[in-house]
Amino acid sequence: MMGGVVRRLRIGVLGLLAVALLGAETAPEAYKAEIEKWRQDRETRLKSDTGWLTVAGLFWLKEGTNRFGTDPSNDIVLPEGSGPAVAGEFERHGDATVVKVQSGATVTSAGEAITELEMKPDKGGEPTTVALGELSMFVIERGGKYAIRLKDKNSKMRREFTGLKWYPIKTEYRVTASFTEYQPAKPIAIPNILGQKEDLPSPGYVTFTLGRKRLRLEPVLEDPDAKELFFIFKDLTSGETTYPSGRFLYANLAVEGKVILDFNKAYNPPCAFTPFATCPLPPPQNRLNVKIEAGEMSYGHH
Repeated sequence: MMGGVVRRLRIGVLGLLAVALLGAETAPEAYKAEIEKWRQDRETRLKSDTGWLTVAGLFWLKEGTNRFGTDPSNDIVLPEGSGPAVAGEFERHGDATVVKVQSGATVTSAGEAITELEMKPDKGGEPTTVALGELSMFVIERGGKYAIRLKDKNSKMRREFTGLKWYPIKTEYRVTASFTEYQPAKPIAIPNILGQKEDLPSPGYVTFTLGRKRLRLEPVLEDPDAKELFFIFKDLTSGETTYPSGRFLYANLAVEGKVILDFNKAYNPPCAFTPFATCPLPPPQNRLNVKIEAGEMSYGHH
């Protein structure tokens, strides 16, 4: 009788242990599947009709008339065979840019043919986009300077894209960081590849441990209603196995003084894929003296 009870208890304990072990095995697999799905979505966005691989030109606007078309004499030279020799012009006066379409050219905005339209730049919301065949153009503003960004669905970078490369997924690179809030938010000067600086608000800083090293990073908020923390960082893999200028990482806002940082989701800035982006660079305090061998690796030679 007693032996039967002992055997049943032993079987019960072994059953609970098996369930526990099964949970321990399936949890990492579920996490791995989550990260792999995130990475697939990242590549899908990159390869889409509006992804960074389609960015094929950046033309700084001068005051007055800026002609666009396929003729090499234009201020904004479009890819050969993509449209008329002169398709129109962008008239810039101060902060205002107006597109005027040449007679005979077909340019649309939001699916409607246009002949003249004021272009809202990318600062403060979605910019006004105009399309010419497989091309699209919109105004960007950087430090008081204005430019036309050109996207081409048939760009060379998109046609020749060979896929992203990633470090193996490692759970130790998903860390819980302590968040210290700034009251009020602290402006941080974020440099970009144009040599400009823009002050962005930082709501606080995070501290965490990786490889027995205590580290600190300062995120910024990209807009007043941002629901995520944006980290621009550089580490000792930069220029070796990862993009030289640094990488990006997003995280949810702090909850009860904690922020989850998952470096398996660290990824390259747009400048890794096109020379026509105006990427922000890591501020000095976000340059880490440690190798973070997680996330996206180098691509190409940009």
